[in-house]
Amino acid sequence: MHQENLKAWIVPSLVLASIWVKWAVGLGSYSGQGTPPMYGDYEAQRHWMELTIHLPTRRWYTYDLQYWGLDYPPLTAYVSWLCGIVGSWIDSSWFALDKSRGIESPGSKVFMRGTVLFFDTLVYVPALVMFVRVWQGTRSSRTQNLALVLLLLQPALILIDSGHFQYNSVMLGFTLLAMNFFATGQDLLGAICFTLSLGFKQMALYYAPAIGTYLLAKCVYLGPREGSKLFIRLGIVTVTSFLILFLPFLPPFAPLSAVLDPITRIFPFNRGLFEDKVANFWCATNVVLKWKLWAAQGALIKLSTALTAFGFLPAVMTLLYSGYKLRIEPVTQEAKTTPQPPKQTPILPLLPYALLTSSLSFFLFSFQVHEKTILVPLLPMTLLLSGSSPGELTFELGMLMNNVAVFSMWPLLKRDGLGVQYIALLVLWNRLLGYNPFRTTKRSLIQLASLAVYTACFAFHLAELLISPPARLPDIFPVLNVLISTPVFALVWLWSIKRGIEVSWALGGLGSRSKATQKPASGSIVAKPSVEVSADGEAHNSSESVLPRASGMRTVSLGFAQGRRRKMSSRSGSVDIRS
Repeated sequence: MHQENLKAWIVPSLVLASIWVKWAVGLGSYSGQGTPPMYGDYEAQRHWMELTIHLPTRRWYTYDLQYWGLDYPPLTAYVSWLCGIVGSWIDSSWFALDKSRGIESPGSKVFMRGTVLFFDTLVYVPALVMFVRVWQGTRSSRTQNLALVLLLLQPALILIDSGHFQYNSVMLGFTLLAMNFFATGQDLLGAICFTLSLGFKQMALYYAPAIGTYLLAKCVYLGPREGSKLFIRLGIVTVTSFLILFLPFLPPFAPLSAVLDPITRIFPFNRGLFEDKVANFWCATNVVLKWKLWAAQGALIKLSTALTAFGFLPAVMTLLYSGYKLRIEPVTQEAKTTPQPPKQTPILPLLPYALLTSSLSFFLFSFQVHEKTILVPLLPMTLLLSGSSPGELTFELGMLMNNVAVFSMWPLLKRDGLGVQYIALLVLWNRLLGYNPFRTTKRSLIQLASLAVYTACFAFHLAELLISPPARLPDIFPVLNVLISTPVFALVWLWSIKRGIEVSWALGGLGSRSKATQKPASGSIVAKPSVEVSADGEAHNSSESVLPRASGMRTVSLGFAQGRRRKMSSRSGSVDIRS
């Protein structure tokens, strides 16, 4: 009994430990601290709280745009309004209109840091807990808790939200909740959550092709009758959710033209192809090609759009084709009773890979990308990492991408004065996972590549510490950072495409269609052979027919199992966390 009571405290203790780590990081400096007149992202978020509580909604997106004009979707504005109201109750001077610009009093800092932790704990942390319970339900409680530690202490997100200062965990949390609801068959709730993610931060659009295609593929999978019903319901729920989010900018509350104010602020095409040095295709190739010199901005927008679409096209096609190949067969005889369609679809294991492919294609090829947006593709990669084992390709790539993602943000973190937090979180996270690429004796190709990348990262930091950049090449170190990081992200993007195709093949989506061996009873729904994914990540066909897959192919590394059966025998998919 005593042991059971202790087990009940494991998850709360892990959450409290992660909050302590985040708060400790927040004790350091932040974006723009003590650097007038514009300061940084911290001041931008504080300023939005200031203007939303003092100005009518109609002016939120038009007020003094030269000083951190609001350029996030309406849900961020509503959250800013709520924070501003609460903060003004505590001390109205923190958010006095115009007069509070640049305020950095100790009390206001504590309040601002507290809002990040509050919304992180309200949205993101429950989504993580739900994820390990839903997607990794076939694994032991201990292994689920270890995976939760990995996710809670992801260094990149903590450094940006609790250090640099942003609220990315809210957007990521809503997306993760959408994934969880899709996994439990609650597609309408999932659609609402993803709409909230889009309504909080436009970077959630990086996931839109994957999530939209997954839902469309599920409609195809369910067949004309049930699929059409789901499609209509999803459309109604999504449109209604967006209308509610934009309601203050629509008639009768505002003229119809008012809705253009937030839209034009949310999509800043007039800012150029890129600003700072970002580890993507454009910055890496700009070392040689100098895109802005030989191509007009309009042409670059079209080119980036085409490359982005080309980048996520494999994920879209794989989902759609798998949904079609695995679709439920319609019955020929009239049914007396309407059978319930299955809640879970065999194409669900494709979703994390599709999210990774889609978000990385946006990060690598799209217009106006910031270094912080690597957090978007980092979410699905870290989810996949949490279900893998040391030595597996998914584990090695997941660790490499996470570490390099933090490294790619080093110029930003250095500017923010977060060098100590940068080192401490990387050491803590890698140590907890027992990951040391320099200690491995028998190395695979990916481990050798990882070793080369880490060696380059260490050499970069050593050179930056000892050598001053020449006057004619002042940006040499940020450019070197880009050249080290971009190939890693491109490699993960290509791997995600490959894995998506492999998983689809294992599920039967890219093979020849299986034929039912028995004649269905009248009124029944005939489905393709369902696939059960056990704790070790293997796909098992629950019917007698054999899926066309290569021997030993891992279908999904998340341990998600369809049905309610729980398999506890295998732990090969667990995350090895050592003290």
